[in-house]
Amino acid sequence: MSAGDTLRAMSSSRDLIEALKRELKLAGLTYADAAQHLGMAESSVKRMFASQGDLPLSRIDELLALLKMDFADLARRVADAQPARQMLSEAQEQAVVADPKLLLMASCCLSQWSFEQILATYRYEEAEAVRMLAQLDRLGVIELRPLNRYRLLVAKTFRWRPDGPVMRFFRQHVVQDYFDGDFAGESERLLLVHGQIGEAQIAAFNERLERVAQDFAQQHVADQRLSAAQRRPYTLLVAMRSWWFPAFEVLRRSPTPPDLPRRTIRA
Repeated sequence: MSAGDTLRAMSSSRDLIEALKRELKLAGLTYADAAQHLGMAESSVKRMFASQGDLPLSRIDELLALLKMDFADLARRVADAQPARQMLSEAQEQAVVADPKLLLMASCCLSQWSFEQILATYRYEEAEAVRMLAQLDRLGVIELRPLNRYRLLVAKTFRWRPDGPVMRFFRQHVVQDYFDGDFAGESERLLLVHGQIGEAQIAAFNERLERVAQDFAQQHVADQRLSAAQRRPYTLLVAMRSWWFPAFEVLRRSPTPPDLPRRTIRA
């Protein structure tokens, strides 16, 4: 993503001012130092930084010179400070799922595959793969960087929309194929556990399931240092749902009515 693209994506130019203030602080520079460099009164510099985005580009260039940074560096700092996406919009997901190759590229990026790994594993021409990365950049999934490197713009807790285009695609085309396996391999597991637990414990169980998913993702990243012969592809599917199997539901007794108040009988 170019510096201009990044700046257009900011919630406001206030983000730029805040980034400059952070960089001055990290460099150990005061408003007095900035004022001396700009040839301005310190009070004027304070007002400039306190304004709602009224910072001339010429002053930004001068401050960047003081910080020994270029505009692209500052744009990256601004992007890094933006909150990571927890979820894409319906329209963004629709754009991803409309092209199977783009969906595959998104899955690879979410798994933090390198550009070289993607080309070595899947049938992409290099120019086509770059085009896919550029599309994901425009959709806000990644920030594309030089040499086809990228930075994820989504949070560790990112999830596809529960009933969005991507999950509908996977339910229609992937789930059946996944569960058609017998899960009999030495390192494969299929666990089905049903029970009734208190509502107060649900959040704790979901947090533990989230941690298992994150541990799996982190191990995937860590094991990229291993050779291809030492790694095997796995897919971890984690789910929890309040649900009765319909074939069992029809066999349930009616819920027990609440206890009726006892009546005292007097002789």
